[in-house]
Amino acid sequence: MSTLRIGRCGELLVQYKLLKLGFESAPMTTDSGVDLVVFSQQTGRAVTVQVKANDAPKPGGGKGKLALDWWIADDCPSELAAFVDVSSDSAWLLTKAEVSSIAQQHSNGRYHFYMYVDGTAKPRGTKPAMRSQFDAHALERKAGIFLGLRERSSSRQTTY
Repeated sequence: MSTLRIGRCGELLVQYKLLKLGFESAPMTTDSGVDLVVFSQQTGRAVTVQVKANDAPKPGGGKGKLALDWWIADDCPSELAAFVDVSSDSAWLLTKAEVSSIAQQHSNGRYHFYMYVDGTAKPRGTKPAMRSQFDAHALERKAGIFLGLRERSSSRQTTY
């Protein structure tokens, strides 16, 4: 799949997940570091989102355990970043501050953010690197919080 198609699938997946949660969004027609504008009727507030997508996990470093990874500019103008795995229909939502503190690498004006999907991986360093460590950042959990709503939890699932 071409990178353009992967990116578009990522944007559409984020829009779909947001719409299911009750948030309207619209894609930008030009790529200026903002892919989507999300509007919350509950708060009357709009939020900008940069979407980064992967088609599927690949071997870390070319030969390692399966991982997802994304690069994002450190001066990205969007308020939020959505990281997407198209193969599993998964998306994670982070603020700029979260990206800068969680990203495992930072060089040449870009953050490199990754997560291993292979549970047998043994990541180096102290920053989260296993997919399970990012459950709290799942789009379904974070969207309402970022758009000004309070999270309510139940024994069955988290709602907003």
